[in-house]
This record gives sequence, C-alpha cells and structure tokens, in this order.
Amino acid sequence: MTRACWRRQTTRDVHRPFRGAPHHDPAAARKLLDAQPFSRLLGARVTAFGDGGATLEIDIRDDLHQQNGFLHGGVLAYAADNALTFAAGAVLGPSVLTGGFSVQYLRPATGRTLRARATVVHAGRRQAVTRCDLLTVTEEDEETLCAVAQGTVLPVTARTS
Repeated sequence: MTRACWRRQTTRDVHRPFRGAPHHDPAAARKLLDAQPFSRLLGARVTAFGDGGATLEIDIRDDLHQQNGFLHGGVLAYAADNALTFAAGAVLGPSVLTGGFSVQYLRPATGRTLRARATVVHAGRRQAVTRCDLLTVTEEDEETLCAVAQGTVLPVTARTS
C-alpha cells in the first residue's frame, strides 16, 4: 500500500470509523450490566447507550472511599473498564471483552455521583479503541473531570455452555 493510499484510508476511517450494524438497545445494556454481580454490588447503572458511546453512573457512598475520604481508585477503574466495554459493545455487539486499558488519575474524586462517559474512537473487525472521561457530579449537577482512560475491546464468540 502506498503512502498516499494509507492517508486516504486514514481520512476515510476518521469520517466513518464504525463498521457493522450499530447496537442501540439501552434496555439490553442495562440488563447485561445487572447480570454482573459486582456491578450490582457497586450499584452501577447504564444511563446512556448507543451511537458508539455509553455512560455509567455510580452513587458515591462512604463504603466506596479509601482511607483519605476520596472515592477509591479501584471504583474509578471499574467504571472506566465497563464504560469502555459498553461503548465498544454499541458498535461491535454485546459479546465483547476488554483487551486492556489504562487510567490516568487527575484529581481526587469527591461528590455525589461518579459518571463514566465513554466513546469509540475507532472500530474494526478485530477490536475497538475507546476512551472514557471519569467525572464526579455534585449536588448542583456540576461535573469535575477526575480521571481519563483509554482501552481496546475485542469481539468474542459467546459461550453456549
């Protein structure tokens, strides 16, 4: 492939990054999240799903804090992982797994609610690249960015047994 062809392909992918039929069933996404015992334990909920994006929310409770009174980083990582995967599932279908992700913590998380808002950056047949903003929300509905994440999500064949 020549360099000029590579540039054209890259430009075309930026304008039309998603392949395959999109999945836009928020009720199915909520049901899938509720099937995860750990998600139920945390009280996670899907508040937006479809068009290559997903938003998960968790109410910030005292039992989710670390020793300094901030939301534990593991809760932020959980939210990022699930939001990234659900966003990719909106493009790749419901049978997906996280291939890997990273989180950069920007400031301590405090507030009423943790909101993980993820979008698909690029999707192909073998993987989707996704990114997520992790925000805390105050009682006045003001958002503060506390972490960012990026990851890859892989389509898998669902197990029948």
